[in-house]
Amino acid sequence: MYLVNLTTALSLHAAGLYDVRMVEACPNMRAVGAGINLQPAAVRELTELGLAPALEKVAVATARLEYHHRFGGLIWSEPRGRAAGYNWPQYSVHRADLQEILLSAVLDRLGPEALVTGDRLVRYEQDRTPQPGRPPVRAYVANRPSPYGCDLLIGADGINSAVRATLYPHEGPPLGNGIRMWRGVTEGPAFLDGRTMVILGCNARVKAVAYPVTRPDESGRCLLNWVVESRTDDGVGEEEARGADWDRAVPPEEVLTHIEGWRSDFLDLHGVIAGAPRIGRYPMIDRDPLPTWIDGRVVLLGDAAHPLYPTGSNGASQAVVDARVLAYALAHHGVAEALRRYEADRLPQTTKLLAAHRRLEPDPVLRQVEALAPDGFHDIRHVLPENSLDGIKSCTRQVTGVDATALNARTSWSVAV
Repeated sequence: MYLVNLTTALSLHAAGLYDVRMVEACPNMRAVGAGINLQPAAVRELTELGLAPALEKVAVATARLEYHHRFGGLIWSEPRGRAAGYNWPQYSVHRADLQEILLSAVLDRLGPEALVTGDRLVRYEQDRTPQPGRPPVRAYVANRPSPYGCDLLIGADGINSAVRATLYPHEGPPLGNGIRMWRGVTEGPAFLDGRTMVILGCNARVKAVAYPVTRPDESGRCLLNWVVESRTDDGVGEEEARGADWDRAVPPEEVLTHIEGWRSDFLDLHGVIAGAPRIGRYPMIDRDPLPTWIDGRVVLLGDAAHPLYPTGSNGASQAVVDARVLAYALAHHGVAEALRRYEADRLPQTTKLLAAHRRLEPDPVLRQVEALAPDGFHDIRHVLPENSLDGIKSCTRQVTGVDATALNARTSWSVAV
């Protein structure tokens, strides 16, 4: 959530909206999690916010995405970022590094008074007609007697959003799909070209993702982010879904049992997992799309509006785009019209993305390969005809949500102030 809130604050400030206050539940803005991917659509927006030089210093410009069989064999490989024709790179970066860039920019541009930590929002109220002497929206936080007053409340408070729960009190907990995920960051030797994201296996059984989040040092070692996804028979309980948190630490043995027997000639996945200083566990969850994100002068953004499965490495990127679209609309229109335009732009797009992520694209093709070659292969052309693999390319485009031509041609959302 920190990343979304920080990006939203920077976007509003860049659009000439200077009276911004970010209220964050965490008392110390601790960087949690591991690696994160930024699609070119998000990198463009961060570039236009003036953050490109800082990003270039710490991020890895992802060059390729490859799909491999769990027992060996390359299924598909495609270029990413600039190599795929975008004017901006795709970045893989450690979440702590990205947060430091965004936080430094917020403190420098908006000042420390714009950031309030340790206040957890629990609900909001608003006046439907203006009341003299008080702001239209009041945001209540835990253990604080008086609410924060505001002209507009932007709920960017994650998948278990209190703002969303106030707007939709009967929605219930997030929805699980029976898949659990484990992730960690391990120092290890760079693999392939040091700029490739690899996906091994498929969600019919077990899938693993690995990519570097730092550049190789002089000894050829870097930080590798990895995720293992496995279907479980016990489902996801309501308590786990509501309290979903990567802070659930588990031992490596819990993960290694899911990839027993896997082999790769370029990545020691077993060693990478065993060497992780910390491993977190989390259910794969999302929520159904909403009919509207707007309630008067309250609006949802990021995972609070449209939580996505992480299958497209796109959740954070879509939140960055949300922030920029909303800020642009607010800079050019009154609040009501700005919210209407923001929702009209973003809700249909993210609803389509959610459907693609729920199909676990391109898993149907990967399952076909698994069924035809359960023990692996040396040449994918001996398993499937080449034209059968073309569907993977269209699938990856569906889960990223924008092609290079459209992104390169779109006018900027930057505001002259």
